[in-house]
Amino acid sequence: MKDCTLYKTMDIIGKRWTLCILLELHKGNGKKHFNELKYMLHSITPKTLSTRLKELQDHGLIKRDVESDSTPVRCNYSLTESGEEFIEIISHIKKWGLKWKFENEICSESDCQKCGIRQISDPQCSTQ
Repeated sequence: MKDCTLYKTMDIIGKRWTLCILLELHKGNGKKHFNELKYMLHSITPKTLSTRLKELQDHGLIKRDVESDSTPVRCNYSLTESGEEFIEIISHIKKWGLKWKFENEICSESDCQKCGIRQISDPQCSTQ
């Protein structure tokens, strides 16, 4: 099973905090510093955040840009094209959750204030 594409993908995205980090990078202007992410994800430890950012960068879901002209040196993290495409997948998961499992008026109306994911229009979805 270790060679299965699905298992490899789940190994990347199934780790704790991974989806939360991707969603935080998707919100707002799409670029965040380490401390901004740490603040938004209150209970994540700096070590875990650092590890997840490195893993996501290694797998091409996020990119890291270094601001060398500032002191101390700061890094901006943002989604890559692959990361943005994955946000679309999260959006479909949200749509499924709204349709079949988790009623949530705030999410089903339009843009969720919590996750920043737009509701996908689908005439077959009963929440629309």
